[in-house]
Amino acid sequence: MDEYEIYEIECKKIKKENRKLLNSFRKYLSSKKLSKKTVDKHVSNIDFYINEFLLYEEPSKAKEGVNKLDYFLGCWFIRKAMWASVTSIKENITSLKHFYTYMHTIGEIDFEELNAMKEEIKESKDEWLETIRKYDDPDTDFEDIW
Repeated sequence: MDEYEIYEIECKKIKKENRKLLNSFRKYLSSKKLSKKTVDKHVSNIDFYINEFLLYEEPSKAKEGVNKLDYFLGCWFIRKAMWASVTSIKENITSLKHFYTYMHTIGEIDFEELNAMKEEIKESKDEWLETIRKYDDPDTDFEDIW
């Protein structure tokens, strides 16, 4: 088997795990009395994060994504998602907080990882939002962004 075939097999295995995880995450959110629309948005955001971003270069499990938010929200999402905007970054932050709180609840990540993620969001959010504003500004040279 070549490297790509190994990559494909690993991605398929992780996506199967992710399907179960997304279904249980949906139930978790619904139990929090969130509207169906809000639940759908959070699940969609997390689906993109765990099934696109975390599998893009080297397959990573959802629990491994707890420490990859800076690259995702500060660079990758902005460049790869046509719908990236200030609003969508804020929505993703909320979705990721819900998701990794859920992951802590089911024992997939520990309290320190959850707190480190929340601290990273607090410290980096303004920078991520400024990056998307610059990226969307036609007068900005892309070399000035990254």
